[in-house]
Amino acid sequence: MLAPKSYVICGTPRSGSTLLCDLLESTGLAGRPASYFRSQSIPRWSHRLNVPITEDAPPADFDCSYINAVMKAGRGGTDVFGLRLMWESVDELSRRLDALFPGLKDDHARFERAFGPMLFIHLSRTDKVSQAISRVKAMQTGLWHVGSDGSERERTGPARDAVYDRDCIGKYVEELTVQDQAWTDWFVDNRIEPVRLTYEALSQEPKGTLETVLFALGLDPAIAAAIEPKTAKMGDFESQNWELRFRAKPDALRN
Repeated sequence: MLAPKSYVICGTPRSGSTLLCDLLESTGLAGRPASYFRSQSIPRWSHRLNVPITEDAPPADFDCSYINAVMKAGRGGTDVFGLRLMWESVDELSRRLDALFPGLKDDHARFERAFGPMLFIHLSRTDKVSQAISRVKAMQTGLWHVGSDGSERERTGPARDAVYDRDCIGKYVEELTVQDQAWTDWFVDNRIEPVRLTYEALSQEPKGTLETVLFALGLDPAIAAAIEPKTAKMGDFESQNWELRFRAKPDALRN
């Protein structure tokens, strides 16, 4: 059986997907995975990839040109195409692919028609409370990612202090749980057996997790030994205190 030449990281926000994308890109062999089909990011990506959005052109024309450009960008000069996809973007991508390739039986068929035989990677975070806290803090502070040297990698707003918000944490615990289960159901519905990874294993053993993915892609797992993470874990003492405080009243998940 031939190794897949494309893959999609199927995740939810704050599940470690940025770390995994960095590791894979750093190999120089596994493409340049990114969120090319996040609806809020498509205008930025279309500009970067020189695929203008024009109101008078048929949507299918843009989608065809955009997907071709994404395929090139996602390969990053390698033979392998990489894509990151959050659950909230699945419907958007499926709609675009269905318009381009009508009549296919399911999303699995649409994805492989567009991107070729794919490896599906389900990246999940077991501790949904920690995941929700990470998301709330990022949204409040504007700081989403920090480099391994402690420098800011991604900031979306001015620096602000984080403020404990039980209701917001509870809301995201429920939302992230629903989204993660939606991925599981989607795999079943589309008869896909993904490579299953967890944030917990990835953050503890990034090189070991990278080895797993490289092997599944038919690439040399030994490459992982030379790859150093570019993204640092952002959980801190404050995050731990928030988690203890939240778990002290678990009924907040239901009220």
